[in-house]
Order: sequence, then structure tokens, then C-alpha cells
Amino acid sequence: MTDIYRVMNAQHPITPPPELVQQWETEAAHTTKDEMWHIAVQAARWGADEELKALCQLLYADVSVSLTLSDIRAARRPKPPSLKEQALKILATAGGSDYPTQMTVINTDEHILIKRALEALPND
Repeated sequence: MTDIYRVMNAQHPITPPPELVQQWETEAAHTTKDEMWHIAVQAARWGADEELKALCQLLYADVSVSLTLSDIRAARRPKPPSLKEQALKILATAGGSDYPTQMTVINTDEHILIKRALEALPND
């Protein structure tokens, strides 16, 4: 669950908290097809409620500002960071040459992302 959760959370602003996902996994462990449908409906309702709450907060945050549909869409569905932005963020938080007395540590997912970012660069 952890890796999938991290990817989904990075790509979408409405992602259930890990505790709720764990609860749904526990409920789904020994369920029938009808019970799985019930869990899917719960998840969809939770997402819809969260989106409505976020939209209301966005609209009422500053009533003097006129928001366009594009503004709302950009706020609720932001573009994911580029590979370059993600790789730089990982390196910025990993330590490294800025911290010569500390060892730089990145996990496997971070290593793969940095490798993909470097592979995307044009060959010189």
C-alpha cells in the first residue's frame, strides 16, 4: 500500500489518508462481491465529499476575488511536478555535498526517479 499510496498522493489532491486506506483494506480482506461494492461506494462518496469541501474552501477563501473555471481547475487538479523538479527536490532533501559529514541516503523509488530524469535529458 505504501508505494501506491505515495504515487497517488503525489498525483492527485484528493487521496484518502493512509489510516482510511488501511481500514478499507482490512474491511476488504474477507468480503463478498456485494461488500466490495459497498466499500467502493464509500470510497467514492468520501472523495466527492472531500472535493466539495475543498471547492467550498476555495470559493469562500476570498469572496472579493473572481475565480474562473480555469483557476478552479488549476487549483484542484494541479499539474504534477516534472521529473526534473521531482529529482531536484529529492536531491535537495537528501543531504550530500552540502552536508559533508553526513551520508547521502535515497530510497529505491527516489533512485529510480532520478535515473528516469537523467535518462530524459538529451545526449550531448
